[in-house]
Amino acid sequence: MSDDTTTGTTFDTTTEPVWGALTATPLAEVRRRAAVVDDLTGITPVTVPGAQRLAWNDGGGQSAVWYFAEDGRALLLTFDHEADLNLYGEDEFGPQESFYGGVPDSLVDLVRDRPENYESLNLTDPDTGRTIHYAGGVFWYDGTRWHVADGLVAYCREEEVDLFGESGFSYCLAPYLFGEDFTPEALAALREKNGRYESDEQRAEDLAALREVFARHTA
Repeated sequence: MSDDTTTGTTFDTTTEPVWGALTATPLAEVRRRAAVVDDLTGITPVTVPGAQRLAWNDGGGQSAVWYFAEDGRALLLTFDHEADLNLYGEDEFGPQESFYGGVPDSLVDLVRDRPENYESLNLTDPDTGRTIHYAGGVFWYDGTRWHVADGLVAYCREEEVDLFGESGFSYCLAPYLFGEDFTPEALAALREKNGRYESDEQRAEDLAALREVFARHTA
């Protein structure tokens, strides 16, 4: 399966702009943005064996979780609690585990039999007691390029589900501004457009705080 040219009845990566922007972004820049957003969201980075976990959530059930492995690979999970790819409410361990099909075992191990957290709850295999983190979208980076997990593709084709739409992919990656400038000034301008500031003074104070956060994550 090609990660940026695959077409099918459920999705077409060539027409998904956020996917195109993500795949065109060097991994070091992806990680910088993930670290800044993690910091702005107030989430503490977590080190797991062989990787660092960074995340975002909107406080309402949607999340993006990144695992940056020491060997240069990465795993990205997205979740929209109101979408068709939310299997947590139905407690479907088998189908959820199948979403990770095609992802190297060493990356899947980052989310298998791990403690739960706000962004990632566990589904449990009733026969073995083993667990895996829930995810509506499963994507991974092999050191050179990004892929959509084969198992997720297969499930969406079988169930005729819109992969990108029902995984929350675009919404969950919106805070990272892939394909756009990612600077304190750009974020302040976006916040101003969204009506966050009531005065120029408030905007100036927020911009100063944003600059401090960005400075902590400058390569």
